[in-house]
Amino acid sequence: MRLRQYWLALGVLCLGLTGCAATPEAPKEQGGGQMMLVTPLQPDANLELALAKISEVLITAELSEEQRARFLYDRGVLYDSVGLRTLARIDFSRALKLRPDLPDAYNFMGIYLTQAMEFDQAYEAFDAVLELDPEYDFAFLNRGIALYYGSRPQLAMSDLEEFYNRDTGDAYRALWLYLAERQGNSEQALVGLKARSQGIQDGWGAALVAYYLGELDEGQLLAAARQDLSHQKQLAERLCEAYFYMGKQARMDGQPRRALNLFKLSLATNVYEFVEHRYSIMEMRQIAEQLMEEAEQETQAN
Repeated sequence: MRLRQYWLALGVLCLGLTGCAATPEAPKEQGGGQMMLVTPLQPDANLELALAKISEVLITAELSEEQRARFLYDRGVLYDSVGLRTLARIDFSRALKLRPDLPDAYNFMGIYLTQAMEFDQAYEAFDAVLELDPEYDFAFLNRGIALYYGSRPQLAMSDLEEFYNRDTGDAYRALWLYLAERQGNSEQALVGLKARSQGIQDGWGAALVAYYLGELDEGQLLAAARQDLSHQKQLAERLCEAYFYMGKQARMDGQPRRALNLFKLSLATNVYEFVEHRYSIMEMRQIAEQLMEEAEQETQAN
């Protein structure tokens, strides 16, 4: 994209984020009702206390390089869990300088590089994870997602199929494989998802798959999010996922502005650790670029 287009797209994205914070109106459910209001997760005092303690140890304690690397990694995980991703990335980078054999740190670095659209470096980070630990399941997921957003659908399908085959009862593995396959042939992808749905037992995960199969509408999916909750923050977690996958469906249906609002709702849950939260911002960036390109084409045509 040309530099001018980039800044125009960034402007649209910033306006979209401002609208999320300032406008209480939510998109409509199918059937005309309002979407379920999002209750963002609140900061966890225990996490903040843990961050303070680890920071104190790193400043005051005499540590070996291995110990310092481990504390830096642990603090990076805590930073990531509260959405302080720049600080997390700094800590993971420092940990890897001290101990370049930490697959978990490479995995996080690959995720951040993907979010920054530095795809070649992201692939290298995930390759490093698998060199250190060939059985590291989530490296296949995360590299597959990087390949998916990096417009390498065949390689993405290969990684996401490997990830799925390691646990065929996991709904999220089936969903991401479906999203990758859909970049090739949407009808075949749907047939594949239908076949894989037979082995999914989890109630909420099964509801997400059923939504993509057309067996649940949006209202029914959001109602399912309220069922069988086992802890207080689970509703926010489920809404983060629901709005993300609904946003993906809206994009696939050719409704970019509706998708933009749904991704904003996913971000509003503050479930920072979830894949769906991490990549909602990338989806919004892509939509912003798409809308700006369409606007420029209309201007040129007129």
